Parts: sequence; C-alpha cells; structure tokens
Amino acid sequence: MKQSGTTALLQGAVQDLASSVVSDLHGGGHAPPADPAGGPGRDLELAAARVLGADLLMPALLHRAPLTQDRIGLVTGTLDAFPPRPQAAPTVLWSHWAMARAAGLIDVSGAAPEAPDAAWIDGVPWPFLTHQLAVLAPLALPGLECAVTRAARDRTLDVARGFVRAVRRRDWLQAAGAGRWLATLEKVPDTLGLGTGLDFVELMGGSDARVLLQVRAARLLGTGVLV
Repeated sequence: MKQSGTTALLQGAVQDLASSVVSDLHGGGHAPPADPAGGPGRDLELAAARVLGADLLMPALLHRAPLTQDRIGLVTGTLDAFPPRPQAAPTVLWSHWAMARAAGLIDVSGAAPEAPDAAWIDGVPWPFLTHQLAVLAPLALPGLECAVTRAARDRTLDVARGFVRAVRRRDWLQAAGAGRWLATLEKVPDTLGLGTGLDFVELMGGSDARVLLQVRAARLLGTGVLV
C-alpha cells in the first residue's frame, strides 16, 4: 500500500511539473514555487524532475526564456541526486546525458558527460525503436545532436510506422513522443498527416500533461522557429 501511495504521489508530481513546463511554453510562466532544499516535498520534486529530464529546460532552449532560480536549482539538484549507474538501462543513461547537455547549452551547469554508447539502437525492430525514442523524446531538442538523433533520422519511415501503431493502440504518450521526433525529421511522408495525427493525440490523450507537453513540443519544433 505504501508503494502504491508513493507511486501515486510521484505521478501527481510529474503531472504538476509537466503542466508548469507546458504553461511556460505558452508564455504563462506560472510554475509553482519549489520546496526549499530539504523541504518535505523536495525528494518527490527531484524524482519528478528526473522523469521529465531535459524537457524541464525546453522553454529556455526554444523560447530563450530566462529560468527561475527554482528551476535552475531543480535541474542541478536532479543531476546531482540521480547520477546513473554504469550498468543502468540505455534510456536512463541517455536521459541523464540529455539533461546535462541541455543544462550546459544554457550555462546552467558545467560540461556534459561523454555521450553513452548507442550500439543498442542499431538495427532494432521498428516497434522497439519507436518505444525507445518515445522514452527519449527529450533528446528531440535543438543542440542535442547525438547518435540517437542520427538513428531517428536514418529510420524516419520506421518512426512514422511506430507513430501510427501507437495511435491505433491508443498509447497516447508513445504516440506524442514519436510525433515529436517526426516533427524534427525530414522526409516524413505527407500521407502520414502528422499535424492531424497530433491533433487527435491531444484530443484523446490531452488529460495527461506529459502528452500535452510532447504535442506542444512537436508543434514548436515543427515550425522550425525559435521564438
């Protein structure tokens, strides 16, 4: 019961933090104040920040919006609190690298660690590729060029297939993540109807703030304009 309650609290914290990023992307700037260091909700907030990863910095990277001291402290605190183990899953290693790299791009922290190995993504079946890319959607940001982004470019059609599959399976978070990648890729088939597909994903899955975040990112990235 305790584990279930903790999971629910974390899910709620992730939703709140994702909503604040969506608000920032819309120019709202209504992020709730962070708990002070050592406050009762600080560990939960850091764990939620770890889930969102580099997306915490998306408003600064896309809009050149200044970060509050609370957000900077949350990013640096998360990087310090959750260093990945060497044997961690590839998505964990890459998520940490993406956050550190994004923080370095806007001078929030020092140099990012060396990019992890990406051999695990070579030649994987397209459903698995789409799943992994959706988990690593925060890598689809300006300035985060790496082996994973190159793999996505090399397999645009497979990512498009994965997007359609996720929509048909009503996996809205995976569909939104795949759609975000497709918004950054060239040679996406016109027949895919990505814009209409993203509208449908938002309509059906928009009660999840993480879905809204990915759809909003996809639309911003698809314009090719940093405002």
